[in-house]
Amino acid sequence: MAAEETEPPAPTDPAATEHEPAETAPESSGDRAAPVPLLTLRDGLPEITETEPQLADVVRRVADGSGPVALDAERASGYRYSPRAYLIQLRREGSGTALIDPIAYPDLAPLDAAFGGAEWILHAASQDIPCLREVGLVPTRLFDTELAARLLGYPRVGLATLVEVIMGRSMRKEHSAVDWSKRPLPPPWLEYAALDVEVLLELREVLVAELEEAGKSEWAAQEFQHLIDHVPPPRVDPWRRTSGIHKAKGRRALAAVRELWTTRDEIAQQRDTTPGRLVPDSALIIAANAMPGTASALLETQGFHGRGARRYADRWIAALERARQLRDSDLPPLAVRSDGPPAPRVWAEREPVAAARLATARELVNDFAERRKVPVENLLTPDYLRRVLWKPPSADRAEMETAVAAELLGLGARTWQVEIMAPLLTRAILDPKPPARPTPVAEAEPAAEAGAAEEPTPS
Repeated sequence: MAAEETEPPAPTDPAATEHEPAETAPESSGDRAAPVPLLTLRDGLPEITETEPQLADVVRRVADGSGPVALDAERASGYRYSPRAYLIQLRREGSGTALIDPIAYPDLAPLDAAFGGAEWILHAASQDIPCLREVGLVPTRLFDTELAARLLGYPRVGLATLVEVIMGRSMRKEHSAVDWSKRPLPPPWLEYAALDVEVLLELREVLVAELEEAGKSEWAAQEFQHLIDHVPPPRVDPWRRTSGIHKAKGRRALAAVRELWTTRDEIAQQRDTTPGRLVPDSALIIAANAMPGTASALLETQGFHGRGARRYADRWIAALERARQLRDSDLPPLAVRSDGPPAPRVWAEREPVAAARLATARELVNDFAERRKVPVENLLTPDYLRRVLWKPPSADRAEMETAVAAELLGLGARTWQVEIMAPLLTRAILDPKPPARPTPVAEAEPAAEAGAAEEPTPS
C-alpha cells in the first residue's frame, strides 16, 4: 500500500452514512462493546521471494491457483526519488500469499504470464499500477476496492476502514510510512505488508454484490477499464507546483525558483532521494527573493541549512546566477494561460448567464448524487463540467443533449457518466435559473410603513 495514502474526506452526500453503525445510547462502564478483532495472517508469514528458484516457485503456485489475484505494492515515498516498487504482495486462491522483492529481478514478466489474464484486485489502483507496469506486471482486468467503495457511497474508503466496517477486523497501520527501500525488511513490516492482501479477495466479493444491488456494476466496470487505459499526460512546468510559489516577488524571482527547483530535482534524481530532503520548498522561495550572490550568504538564508544545502552550495549559487543573467524577455510569466474557463468565483461578474448555468447544474447534480449515494466528483470531472457550461455547444434545443454528450465524450468522460450528466447539463444550459438576489433593506422598509401585520417590537 502506498505510504502516502490518506483517508479521503467524507462525501457531502448525507445518505452516504448508510454504512455507518446505527447510533445507540451511551454505553455504561459495564456494557462496553468488545474491541474489533485484529486481522491476522491465516497461513503465517511467508518468506520474502528474492532468488530465482523462489520466484520460479511463486510463478508455479500462481499459475496453479484460480480466480482473481490480490495485489499491492510498497514504495519509499518521502525517502526516495524513484516511485518504483520496493515490495510486491500478492494472494490468490490456491496459491497463498507471496512477498516479492522486485529489486532482486530485472523484471517480473514470468509472473505476469502466470496470471494468465486473471482479474487484479487492488486498493487505490492508480497509485500502484505505474510501479507495477515498471517491473513488467500489466493488468488486463481490474477491480479497485477503493473506487468501488466510493461509487457505493461509503463515507471513508481507506483499506483499514473498509476491512473493519465490512469484514469486522481491524488492521495495524503503524508501518504505513516507513522506508521500504531498507534492506533487510524487518518481519513486522513484512507482516503488515502481507495483511494488505489478506482479505482483498473477500472484500471484493462483498463489494461486487453491493454494486450489483445498487445498479452500479456497469459504472464500476467502465471506471476500472479507464484506470487500465488512462495514461496521465506529463506535467507542464512542474516547478510551478513549488509550495508557496505565490510568494515569489516578480518574474525574476520566479525564474530563480525555476532554476533552484530544476537543480534540486537533478540532484535528487542522481542521489535517489526525495527533493524536499535536500532543501525544502520554503527555502527555495526565500532564496529566490533574496538572490544571495555567495555560498556563505546563501547558507545564512532561512531554511538553507543542513548537509544538502552545504554540499551543493556551489550548484545552488550557479542556479541563482543563471536566473540573474536572464534577459527580461526570457523571464517566465507570472501566470500560465489556461485553455479552460476562468475560476467559478468570477463567473457571475464576467458572464452572469454562465454563472446561472453553473448554479443550476450544481443543484441538479447534487440532487442526483444524494439520491444515488455517489460522490459528486465521481459523476464527472469538475473541469469537464465547467468547460461545457462556460461555452456550451452551438446547437438548437432539440439537438443540445446530443451535442453535450458528444462534447463530454470528447473530453474523456465515460459512457455511464455521459448518460447521467448530459441530460442534467442540457437542462442547465437551456433553462438556467437566475441567481438569487438578496433583498435590499431599503426595499423591505416600505412594507412596514404600509401597515404590515406585525409591528416592530419596541427595544
